[in-house]
Amino acid sequence: MSFPDRQQRKMCWDARDVYWECLDKQNVKDSSERPKACSDLRKVFEKSCPSQWVAHFDRKRDFNVFKEKMQKEGYEPIKDDAK
Repeated sequence: MSFPDRQQRKMCWDARDVYWECLDKQNVKDSSERPKACSDLRKVFEKSCPSQWVAHFDRKRDFNVFKEKMQKEGYEPIKDDAK
């Protein structure tokens, strides 16, 4: 894999941002969900970025959504009954 130059990275990041914006508008929280309304943008995203980057960005979005949910809703700690 050759490393993308500045212009290729910008194209990748722009495609990612547009795709994520579509997912946000469709209220999609899980990157494995692929709404039909965003399918063309997903193809552009996958074409514009190296496949390793696409996988990384998918995981990153899932983590960001999870982190945002934890900040809004909080969490219930697991109780350890073994003590």
